Amino acid sequence: MGRRSFAEVATEIRQSIDDGIYQRFERLPPSRVLAEDLGVARNTLRDALYQLEKEGLLETRAGSGTYVTAANKDLVPSAVEEATPLQLIDARFALEPHICRLCVLHGRREDFELMDALCTRMENSVGNPVEFAEADTEFHRALAAATRNDLLIWLIGQINTVRSLDEWTRMRQLTLDNDIISVYNIQHRDTLNAIRNREPERAAQKMKEHLEAARMSLMRAAAA
Repeated sequence: MGRRSFAEVATEIRQSIDDGIYQRFERLPPSRVLAEDLGVARNTLRDALYQLEKEGLLETRAGSGTYVTAANKDLVPSAVEEATPLQLIDARFALEPHICRLCVLHGRREDFELMDALCTRMENSVGNPVEFAEADTEFHRALAAATRNDLLIWLIGQINTVRSLDEWTRMRQLTLDNDIISVYNIQHRDTLNAIRNREPERAAQKMKEHLEAARMSLMRAAAA
């Protein structure tokens, strides 16, 4: 079996839902079959499915199986579909600094190890904005997961839906140069270090600094 993390497996299944490979209300293949198809151990698949269930993408029904409960990205709610990148940043300002505080309270070693691996992946992605953006999305998703708050996990999942839409993709192409990726990498590390050191207010402040940098980058791109 492969050694991929449950977060990587969750990302692959999430993408399959976005791409319409798994349709809303469809039952996923049995766990044994799905684990073989994905090339992972069944306990890794189990953790991935649990993560997606917390995000509101899947529902497990006793004696029946696991079903897709979220629409693919072609059927996302209008409030999500019509959100601009700047509206996205404003929504993140309202949520993510406090998410960092909650990570200090509820985060576990495995959460921090995952975030550390994602930071390393981002740091190795200077010059590759697509790879960076994927790891960046997973990093912020991991922050939400570490709160153990299902509503926050769902809300960040909705925000991440915006990040997969065309307007965000266009702005990403305009803003993610090597310099800004390097800045973001420092800010991600600083945020994670503050969380690991159990410093909630410093973690929240580092996240605010990160989101402010992202906002300024978007505003410059919009004005260009």
